[in-house]
Amino acid sequence: MSAQKDRWVSSFSFLLFCASSIPMWGSARLLQELSPQEYFSSLQAGRASLAYFSHNVSPGAQPFLEQIENSAEALQDYGISVVKVICPKEDVSRYCGKENALRKAYLFRGNMLIREFPTDALFDVNSIVANVLFALLFNEVKYVETLADLQNIENTLKGRLNMVFAYVPAIGTAEHRAVMEAAFVYGTVHQFVLTTEATLLKDTGDDEPDVSSARLLFCHCQWATDLAQPCRRTAMGQALTMLNIHRHLKLMGAPLVTEVAEDPEKVSTVHLQLGLPLVFILSQKETYEADRRTAEFVAWQLLGKAGVALLSRDLVDLNILLRSNVALKTPDEGVPVKYLVLEDTDEVITLVEDKSKVKQIQEEEEEEEEEDEDVKENNNQDIQDDQVVEAVSRDKKRELPLEQILVLTEETFHSALMETARMVVLFYASWEAVSLAVLRSYTEVADHLEGTHGVLLSRVNCWDWPGVCTEENVTQFPTIKIYEKGERSVMYNGMWGTEELTSFIMLSRVPCPLKLATIDEAEGYLRGEFPSELSSYHHTSLLGVFSTATSEAREAFEEAGSILSGHVTMGMYFEDDALTLSRKYAVSPPALLLARSGGRSVEGITLSKQNAQDMVQMIRYELLDIFPEITVQNLPRYLQLRKPFLILFSDGDIGQVESKEMLKLAKGRAQQEFVACWLNLKKTPVGRGVLKAYFATMPSLPVLIWVNFHAGGQVFKFPSEQSITELNILSWLEKLKSGLEVPSSTLSEEDWKPPLPAYDFLQMMETAVPELPLHTPQRHGDTPVAQRPPESPGGITTTQEEPSRETKAEKMGPSGTDLRGTAPRLAAREKQGKRHSEL
Repeated sequence: MSAQKDRWVSSFSFLLFCASSIPMWGSARLLQELSPQEYFSSLQAGRASLAYFSHNVSPGAQPFLEQIENSAEALQDYGISVVKVICPKEDVSRYCGKENALRKAYLFRGNMLIREFPTDALFDVNSIVANVLFALLFNEVKYVETLADLQNIENTLKGRLNMVFAYVPAIGTAEHRAVMEAAFVYGTVHQFVLTTEATLLKDTGDDEPDVSSARLLFCHCQWATDLAQPCRRTAMGQALTMLNIHRHLKLMGAPLVTEVAEDPEKVSTVHLQLGLPLVFILSQKETYEADRRTAEFVAWQLLGKAGVALLSRDLVDLNILLRSNVALKTPDEGVPVKYLVLEDTDEVITLVEDKSKVKQIQEEEEEEEEEDEDVKENNNQDIQDDQVVEAVSRDKKRELPLEQILVLTEETFHSALMETARMVVLFYASWEAVSLAVLRSYTEVADHLEGTHGVLLSRVNCWDWPGVCTEENVTQFPTIKIYEKGERSVMYNGMWGTEELTSFIMLSRVPCPLKLATIDEAEGYLRGEFPSELSSYHHTSLLGVFSTATSEAREAFEEAGSILSGHVTMGMYFEDDALTLSRKYAVSPPALLLARSGGRSVEGITLSKQNAQDMVQMIRYELLDIFPEITVQNLPRYLQLRKPFLILFSDGDIGQVESKEMLKLAKGRAQQEFVACWLNLKKTPVGRGVLKAYFATMPSLPVLIWVNFHAGGQVFKFPSEQSITELNILSWLEKLKSGLEVPSSTLSEEDWKPPLPAYDFLQMMETAVPELPLHTPQRHGDTPVAQRPPESPGGITTTQEEPSRETKAEKMGPSGTDLRGTAPRLAAREKQGKRHSEL
């Protein structure tokens, strides 16, 4: 809730910042001391200044001067300078020559005198700021003494502007200052009216006014189109401070009723941002007009206390009781929306004003639900435990932009491959959750690669066209393959994120391995001289060097390249002078040259493997970083090594000293015995959950951990009192091997299984259902509905707000005390629909 307050406090602070940005006189001091000639010559048209003229400072004037100096900063925020004018003894002018004049402060706009203030009226900062702004905002703030004056102002405003009416017990108080500061910001939007007459409080509707307390009323005169129609008034319930006034005016400017067409959990309005609850009136098409009148009636009653929204059941798929007619969303983070069954509008108002009422209503509903508990007790299958399915189900009404992706069918698949030099094909099933999740990433890839020459993205729905998928040996969903004319397809087997998919598609455009003709080309390749459009998709250059006598190794390298195409960049050099190139890097053909960091470091590796699969494994291993930063994306690659992990957890980038020491350790024998790595908790926040699983409490960072996932699961913590150096770590590891260290914790050996058993669809099917015929080729649009599950309806859910109350004419609906038109209550409870309905 504090974060929400900060948002609206900061927005107001921005307004004050804008005011304070008006340039002031060049002096570093806020209270300037000038001679009369200097002061009057510095006055600028339209600029306001407060001046105090004095020959010398008497002891009696010292407190006044202190308050004047203290107020200089506050007045500067409004573009008003404060000046102490030192009068020469011989000066007998109007402001310096008379004794009475020296007991006053003068407010100028340009060289025009606006107001004279007796010094005893400016007794503190509040009184100075309030009086000065009151004088300057003469047109924005009207002062009234009688009810007739107030009514005359109201009548002139009806149908045009709203009015802010404030009562303060006295001029020059903190409340008076708050009203003036608000008028400085909002004076062009609302008409401000001020009074110190206590009798006007009773005349405005308060039977027993507390005349010692300031009050503020927002008068909705813009809604009153008839002179005989009074302006509705909404009192501010908080103390009269600048921030409270700003908050109240923001609430009064918000829509009276907001119409929403999305999940209430996602809805955010100005009321929630300002720390107030939001009441949803649940509606449906048949009762919309009655529900709208009910919502407006409730909104007027709760104005300034809560927001009111009208939620149509017809537009949002809510998994709640059909008889629920009201929902309440509080500004507290993590608190779910509460759905309730209320009888009349009085209960809705009580719901907001009496917080304990919510708990009472829920307890009553829980008692009514006890009769269904036995039925639900063993029915855990209704709980969705698959996060991917849950996410897809939650967003099933989100329409994907599929226009850039070509749809292929059994009739168009082969012809499209023949007509296109290079085609990316996604094979998926429209009913399967992971397929739909990947389809979303696929659309983002299409958007990212829009306009890229030589790349065409397409899709095949295997539920509609199983013959195509069977022929292309698609045995799992989803599958992505890249087809080129006259060559076999390349299948993607990496992560399903947008970045990884894009990199694979772009890198697979380059021949793998890329055959280089000269030593200069080979050297350029090692330096990272790659096509500019692919520069962001590769990091390490790998070059195979072969002589004419190593044809078997070269063929294995070429086969390995076809397997790794799209995942790495590989070059190959096998000309007559290959021996010259390999000797430069102290290796003999067949060899691998590995260039990291744009060719600044080239490592030569002798190729001892002659089998393509062994070569693939070796290349993947050599491409691993020596001291990697572990992320969600690359963790599987290092887990496949089945080695213990030495992980440095850090809250941000690790220091240069630790990085240097860990790198020295990783380049030694550690590379063969364990994986030395680090994890940035800011980039990979899931690491905090890992540390909480290792330790009872969160350790101080950075922290060095040894864990062997594949043997025992013991977790050891490097002593925090020791510095992280290569020698200290090696000494500690020797103690671990000798059994001299006690593990901090031990990971559970239990298998990670799904929390619930899988659905037995065969058992759930009715035995009387006849067999469906096999899918026969036909036009996609003619496919019978019975042969495939319906696709989720499209449409983007949005929040549509009604025009502000300040721009609508008021329509007074019936007062209404019940919710008769809202979400009809049912005699018997409807059973909630099962999850997995999309299957």
